[in-house]
Amino acid sequence: MSNLQHRLQWLEPAWPAPPQVHALSLLRSGGMSQGLFASLNPALHVGDEEADVRENRRRIRGFFSLPDEPLWLNQVHGVKVSDCSDTTPGPQADGSYVRGFDRVCAVLTADCLPILLCDRGGQEVAALHAGWRGLAAGVIESALTLFHSPPEQLMACLGPAIGAGAFEVGDEVRELFCQQHEDQDLFTESHRKGHWFADLHGLARRRLERLGVSALFSMGGCTFTENEDYFSFRRDQQCGRMATLIWLSDHPRVEALRIRVDDSGGGFYRCQAR
Repeated sequence: MSNLQHRLQWLEPAWPAPPQVHALSLLRSGGMSQGLFASLNPALHVGDEEADVRENRRRIRGFFSLPDEPLWLNQVHGVKVSDCSDTTPGPQADGSYVRGFDRVCAVLTADCLPILLCDRGGQEVAALHAGWRGLAAGVIESALTLFHSPPEQLMACLGPAIGAGAFEVGDEVRELFCQQHEDQDLFTESHRKGHWFADLHGLARRRLERLGVSALFSMGGCTFTENEDYFSFRRDQQCGRMATLIWLSDHPRVEALRIRVDDSGGGFYRCQAR
């Protein structure tokens, strides 16, 4: 995969967020990591060379002129969402929230779903790591309790995750979601008995809608099938992670080549460093 060793690439939501809201989901290109982790892996816990990971993080912070080091989480597929404004680095949590400028919320994913949230006034933001366990247990609900704005004043963007045609789960996962809500239509039967293909994006969208968040957007992408762009744990087992970030700042967005891509969630921009 030597062709991955090139410029930084990322996705930005095409949502009507205020200009002080900065949000992006990085692709896997433009870093220092090699082999299974090529090339922009910012995760320290996956077996990559620490020096390469540190350099990748330095590149991310420098290129986007981040106001602070992102709050890198110790993610455990739970429901805790940390407040960036009063937490120490490395909390055990699956989301981060901040009200105010110059703190950077971040999650790392490689098949699980990154969810970005902001209010319409541009005063508070959050980033969530949502696999099926976190969704079912209530990570979105945990995040909404931290917002001062009511759900109807929020907007959400779903980042790249494993697609509905690749995310195979067992009977117990389907039954869990169907017991909580009638979500049978978001599961299609697999060729293997007792297994189903789950629509992770669909499950998240429906849960957000039930909670009152109706302004929903998507950056699309299937991490499992689009191997040139994304790491995938299910595909490769040992691999890097993609970073998804959101923060509030008066600093202008970086200059980049932006291409508008339309999808069912309102579209997004695919960006590349000039």
